[in-house]
Amino acid sequence: MSTIETSGGAAPRQPSRQSFASFFIGRPVFAIVLAIVTCLAGVFGILSLPISQYPDIAPTTIQINASYPGASAEAVQNSVTTVIEDAMTGLTDMLYMESSSSSGSSSVSLTFGSGVNADTAQMQVQNKVTAVERQLPDAVRESGLSVNRSAGSILMIGNIVSTDDKMTSIQLSDIMASTIEPAVQQVEGVGSIISFGSGYAMRIWLDPVALAQYKLTPADVTAAIQQQNT
Repeated sequence: MSTIETSGGAAPRQPSRQSFASFFIGRPVFAIVLAIVTCLAGVFGILSLPISQYPDIAPTTIQINASYPGASAEAVQNSVTTVIEDAMTGLTDMLYMESSSSSGSSSVSLTFGSGVNADTAQMQVQNKVTAVERQLPDAVRESGLSVNRSAGSILMIGNIVSTDDKMTSIQLSDIMASTIEPAVQQVEGVGSIISFGSGYAMRIWLDPVALAQYKLTPADVTAAIQQQNT
């Protein structure tokens, strides 16, 4: 009867967590240096992280601003805001549209999806505004329409007042439009300015009977005003 005996060595010991801990406990200087190097690598990684790692998840917003000096909020709504809103049809990936009309100014905000290229969206809106510009009043076309990209939030709200009450609201609005707005718009990073107020303007209501009596037409009155306008 034969027997077979086998003998084998012990299984190799795997390093335990305790051995790792004791390794660093026994070498405190090395552990501190390793922690500092790790922190510095993290700071360097944050500072050098490519901008592509931070996608723009906010929706693209395009702002259309128009000025109609001397017009009431109702007149601005009927002759400017509604015309612009009706023209903003067929825009690709437009989510929704908001508008506001105040005395002398109109604002239309178009919000697009987050995946839309901002430059492309602004160009589409600009083309729509150019196509409908002839339908707007002459005063609006002369003042100009602005199409800008907007973050959808107001950074700052300011107000100018006359502390000695020597200036009226119309005079303050004229100072705002002629002096303050152009200077602020030249500041880097400023997208647009919404001014609540209207400067100097004149509104004329024609009497059909008087026009017939003097054998005049509305075009004759408009031409005379334009010739004398300074």
